[in-house]
Amino acid sequence: MTGRQYHRPMTPGEGFFDALVGAADPALVSEAADRAAQLLVRGARDSADAAIADRLVHLADTEGIEAIAEVWSGSPADSLAGCLWRLYLLRSWVYADPVGVSRQFEAGRRSAQVAQVVAGVADPPGPEQLKAMVDEVLRGLAGSDLADVLLRAAAFARVVATGRAVLSGSSEAEVQRMLVLSEQLEAAGHAELEQELA
Repeated sequence: MTGRQYHRPMTPGEGFFDALVGAADPALVSEAADRAAQLLVRGARDSADAAIADRLVHLADTEGIEAIAEVWSGSPADSLAGCLWRLYLLRSWVYADPVGVSRQFEAGRRSAQVAQVVAGVADPPGPEQLKAMVDEVLRGLAGSDLADVLLRAAAFARVVATGRAVLSGSSEAEVQRMLVLSEQLEAAGHAELEQELA
């Protein structure tokens, strides 16, 4: 036993917690992500303006949606904000590497023929056709069928995951990442479909 004296812990003064600087409240960030997603999707559906769909598709290019997308990135996969994050991530990837995506899609479509049909990509699926397909899918956000958008994006991701598995040079982690994205979008699409039918 030591002869050390134990003291009662000191309680911080009144200004201690006020002086701490930290990140934004996670609950407020989540609420903002959900609100922005609701306004973007549901607001677009309620509008009679046909230009809304085109504006929605090109929002990342024209409005600088990176800040909102970063907020969406922390959202659960089954939330509307999480779905939008995954859709915009998919679109950004297709635009960043259309040739590579086209090669992966082409390799996967032989094995994942049903998913290829659901994805709705032109035959043959060149880089420009993939860009057009991903934009067409996102244009559906301004329409009435979010479930269709999610299921088509999921099918596209599944074909790409299959292509990655077939091609040399893709790691198992890359295949798995695309497969998880597909499964998340598909689950969200089925949940949206159930909600529409209820």
